[in-house]
Amino acid sequence: MQCIFCKIVKREIDSAKIYEDDDILAFLDVHPFSKGHTLVIPKKHFENIFDIDKDILQKVIIVTKNISEKIRDSLNADGIRLSQSNGSVAGQEMMHFHLHVIPRYKDDGLSSNPVTTSHSNLADFEELKKLAEQIKIET
Repeated sequence: MQCIFCKIVKREIDSAKIYEDDDILAFLDVHPFSKGHTLVIPKKHFENIFDIDKDILQKVIIVTKNISEKIRDSLNADGIRLSQSNGSVAGQEMMHFHLHVIPRYKDDGLSSNPVTTSHSNLADFEELKKLAEQIKIET
């Protein structure tokens, strides 16, 4: 299997992890829209909303809420945008269910329309690791 998220779960690829439990992993996006842009994924591979287990989906949402609050408070975000796509036609690039937690800041220059907002360049991984420590949630 060539799923990059599955490789991150198996620790074959390093990540700037901010949360992990038996079912869920959250880490900073290496192509962030904004400071603190986080991906929340189930550890088990589910392609999209149509095949994810309902209990796991519920856990993803609860973790996403906790991470959103932590990002808002620790990074002084003015808002949080949640984004999730299903299928390539809808803009899904990684075929492993994931939820984007995108902090928004006043005058951050991002469009309020997620379709017209593009990812930034590759983030500095050492900076991501330091940022992850700032917003990490302990299990």
